[in-house]
This record gives sequence, structure tokens and C-alpha cells, in this order.
Amino acid sequence: MSQTIQRATEIMDLVADGPRTLSEMAVHFQVHRSTVLRQVRPLEQAGYLLHRSDGHYVVGPRIIAIAQQALDGIDLRRIAHDELRELQGRVGNTIHLAQLIENSVIYVDKVEDTAGLRMYSRIGKIVPPHCTGVGKAVRSRLAPRRRDEVLRDVDWTRHTATTLTARADLDRELDLIAARGWAVDDGEFEDFTNCVAAPVGNATGTIVGAISITSIRVVHDLAALGEHVDDLLATAARISAQLS
Repeated sequence: MSQTIQRATEIMDLVADGPRTLSEMAVHFQVHRSTVLRQVRPLEQAGYLLHRSDGHYVVGPRIIAIAQQALDGIDLRRIAHDELRELQGRVGNTIHLAQLIENSVIYVDKVEDTAGLRMYSRIGKIVPPHCTGVGKAVRSRLAPRRRDEVLRDVDWTRHTATTLTARADLDRELDLIAARGWAVDDGEFEDFTNCVAAPVGNATGTIVGAISITSIRVVHDLAALGEHVDDLLATAARISAQLS
């Protein structure tokens, strides 16, 4: 990847996480403000960035349209749409849908908590494999060789005190998840959130993704979320039955 393209993707990733001014981007990339301006202008002219009147840059209309077209083409998201919203209506917590795409698990849909509690997650974000419920749920159903492929380049960063930081520890948990049928995130990426997650497969049994119920820990801890596991598994089974 050329340096120009790499920087463009880095700028888009930064802005996708929240509006940024030129000065903020310059500080982030440790370059002069004029350098960032030269890099931002082509993205703005192409419609990938939008410069607001308050001086902040946000994701532009062209990238939004491309992203929506990509999401519309994902069968799992379309098939799971109603089931996710019905599940959220019953449990009240945030619902995530993630899909295995090549070697990454990526959020493809999200239904927000009815209380307005916001999670770090966003559609299109790659899910860490070792410290998220959906990431572990998906990888628990992979054959050994395929599991090796998707875990080959894992960044074993410790995010919280409960993050797994070794392949052997993760393998033991994945085997437990495979036997039990569902996974948990016990504050492993953000120590104030937890979730329960279930894998989703197609008609041949091939794993394609996972769904999760997520909450702020002080609102609903793992024990409380565990009360919804049967509903979660039933929802995952209904979605799986509709996938070819």
C-alpha cells in the first residue's frame, strides 16, 4: 500500500470515530497542519469527507452511500434484521450482529439500548478476536486449521484486567464456548461493559457470524444477561435456519 493511500485510510478511520479539526488530525499524526490539509483536500473533493461550518471534518456523503450499498448486499444483515429488533424489544439491551468476512469479524448491524446507553461499537468496525463475545463465539465454531488462519496475526493487547493475552488461554475458552454453545465478554475490552453472544451458521453448519446482547455492567451484569441466553440462542437458531 502506498503511503498516500495508507494515510487516506488512516484519516478516514480517525474521522469515522468522531468529527476532527485539522489541528486535531495534525496532532494525532504528528505532522504540520498544512500537511494534513494537503492530504484531506482530495478526500473532501471526492466526497469522502465533509468540512462542516464549525471547522470539523466528518464522513462525507459518498462514503456513506458506498457503505450503505455494501451493507445492503450482506444477506446475513438483511435476514437477521427483524429478529434483532424483536430481540432488542424483549430484552431492552444493545444487540450486535457481526459477520465473519475473510479472516475478520465485523459489526454489520446494531440495535441500540432503549435507555440510550451508547457503546463504543459501530457498524463496519473490526471486532477484536480475543476480548469480545461475538469474536469468540465465531472462532469457537471454526475448524482447527481455519482457527489458526484467523488468529495468526492477533494483537494480544491487554485492554482490561480480564483480557486474554495468550493463544493457549483463548483456545481453552473457545473449547468451552463450543461445548456450551454461547460466549461471554466479561469486561474484556471495556471494563464497564459485558455481553453474552451466540454463533450463527448457515444451512450447512458453516459459521457465518454471531449475535450478542450487551450492557453496561452496573446496569446489567453477566448474571442478569445470562437470563436471556435461551432467547439469544433461539434467535440465533431462527436466523441460521433462514441462511442458505
